[in-house]
Amino acid sequence: MSAETLEKSIEKKPAEALLSKRRKKLVSDPLVDDNPITIQVLGICSALAVTTQMKPTLVMAIAVIFVVVMSNLLISLLRNTIPSRVRIIVQLAVVATLVTLVNEVLKAFAFDMYKELSVFVGLIITNCIVMGRLEAFALGNKPYDSILDGFGSALGYSWIILTVAFFRELLGSGSVFGIPIYDYVSSLFGSDFSLATNGLMVSPVGAFMVLGLIIWIQRTKTGYVEH
Repeated sequence: MSAETLEKSIEKKPAEALLSKRRKKLVSDPLVDDNPITIQVLGICSALAVTTQMKPTLVMAIAVIFVVVMSNLLISLLRNTIPSRVRIIVQLAVVATLVTLVNEVLKAFAFDMYKELSVFVGLIITNCIVMGRLEAFALGNKPYDSILDGFGSALGYSWIILTVAFFRELLGSGSVFGIPIYDYVSSLFGSDFSLATNGLMVSPVGAFMVLGLIIWIQRTKTGYVEH
């Protein structure tokens, strides 16, 4: 074999771009086409439980993004050293550590939010979205791809629960992020005009209705059908 042929055979392929088409799909697909809530039907409990108001929902979304991204990164870094028979235990330990960190940060810097969300933040440990991405992706892919995958899935979860919370708070309490929208609109039309809130929206039934409408609209748009 000539030196030229040998040189060609050992020539490395060019590195994949940081935001190649494949990597962009890791982030974009979970937003609509493969959304963890509306398509995979995961993480429904927290989507219904914490979405009465926008503020706690936003905090919950940030917490989930942090936990999913960091757990994907750590498991991907450790993927070649984790024995298959104890992988679930290792994954739970990593997620539980990150959730505890989030819990302690909330306790230290946002105690009122900690009291409101402490139970639901703790349940991130058993969130199917977190464990699903670790099992399905992080255990078999490199750290950077795992970060993108985790970020996309968490972002897809986050925009759904924020949308549910927006409509529940607006229609149920007449406000958004605590700002009294209904009172402001009513004041524009005089004292005899008043917008009435819907108490159904602050109940679990209202959450099911809003989430069901979002799932229906999104599946109609994407053409997704259960098999």
